[in-house]
Amino acid sequence: MMATPDPASYDVIVIGGGPAGETIAGRCADHGLSVVLVEKQLIGGECSYWGCIPSKTLIRPGDVVAAARRVPGAAEAVTGRIDVDAALAQRDYMTSDWEDGGQVTWLAEKGIALVRGEGRLVGERAVEVAIPEGGPQRLEATKAVVLATGTSAAMPPIPGLADVRAWDNRAITAAKQLPRRLLVLGGGAIGAEMAQACKRLGCDEVTVVEGSPRLLAREEPFAGDELAAAFEAEGISVITGVSMASVRRAGADGPVVGTLADGREIEADELLVAVGRRPATGSLGLDKVGLEPGRSVDVDDQLRATGVPGGWLYAVGDCNGRALLTHMGKYQARIAADVIVGREARDEASASVVPRVTFTDPQVCAVGLTEAQAREQGIEVRGVEYGTGDVAGASTQGNGITGTSKLVIDEERRIVVGATFTGPGVQELLHSATVAIAGQVPLARLWHAVPSFPTVSEVWLRLLEAYGL
Repeated sequence: MMATPDPASYDVIVIGGGPAGETIAGRCADHGLSVVLVEKQLIGGECSYWGCIPSKTLIRPGDVVAAARRVPGAAEAVTGRIDVDAALAQRDYMTSDWEDGGQVTWLAEKGIALVRGEGRLVGERAVEVAIPEGGPQRLEATKAVVLATGTSAAMPPIPGLADVRAWDNRAITAAKQLPRRLLVLGGGAIGAEMAQACKRLGCDEVTVVEGSPRLLAREEPFAGDELAAAFEAEGISVITGVSMASVRRAGADGPVVGTLADGREIEADELLVAVGRRPATGSLGLDKVGLEPGRSVDVDDQLRATGVPGGWLYAVGDCNGRALLTHMGKYQARIAADVIVGREARDEASASVVPRVTFTDPQVCAVGLTEAQAREQGIEVRGVEYGTGDVAGASTQGNGITGTSKLVIDEERRIVVGATFTGPGVQELLHSATVAIAGQVPLARLWHAVPSFPTVSEVWLRLLEAYGL
């Protein structure tokens, strides 16, 4: 019988090689700790290969054409259709054709060991990795084990859904060709972005079905309403407030037929399911440390898993359920790395200062609390609004620029606790709001932050004037 090799020992073991896992591994290595990264798929994770990067690359051609069409003179130069093959080739380039050699090189340059396989907890500071075509490898950590396994697409228990070969975010962002008719189940960020991207890239028919009363149900009400109106103007059908009762595929390779709760039927060539995410923690061995497999890993403000004695287990990124966004996972990874190396650090943003952008046209950009969320927390707030397109900087970008900008202001402290901006290309407005909220900048000081003219950022001045300054 072959002897079991001695476990390899490192200061830090990171399970999951997405953005959060890469970030904490790199930061710990930069501080002189020995680090091993365990990943069963591609280094770079969901965001790099099936999420943020490919989706925004597919969105970009339609955005550029739409922006040009709003500008007299440029509009006349737009005479053809988008070259779909070229757009898909650029997507392939941006994902490195789903090869992670560049990221592997980066790990080596940082001195981070890489173990390819599925890791799971087997005890305190102990991880076992199932190596493809090989035996298990045991790893032990002297300081910390970090879980950074992210999430996967949720599939709701709709009759027939398991049998129709529905697309998830991975299937649509990696698609080699577009369907003529696309049915999108879910009106959140992923569903909305991919619905518009596919319509602009050439799908003849796109229908979005959202069970909530509006698209982007967690944002300010006007955001979903404005987006729905824009979709309808582009020929995208939007159905809200109705759930999907069942789905079926007509024949082995026939169309998908979705039946709504009110009896209506929608036929499409492919069905994209984008109704949310579930934590990828089912096979992590959480039960070995007293946690429940398949659930988000609850953490404290230092990103340590609660309920696990000794403070050695951390969870960063989507798998902890705090704020399911790449940039927030990377932020949490920086905080956790600092804690591991002995610095005083706490997560002060994931609960109430989360910036988020839905890259549709109009874009929906928000940070902090909506007015309704603030009131639910018992904060006395006042909301002020101004038209994003009503400033001179917007008019210089073309005709028909519309949208809404809103600040949610804590009346007692006279600081901004939430902000939302809608309109074409307004994502770069968001960080100013993030700084104002994270820094708890008093309105009296914000009044002296003078926006350049003519830029869309002048909307900040108009919002403060609308408040009464």
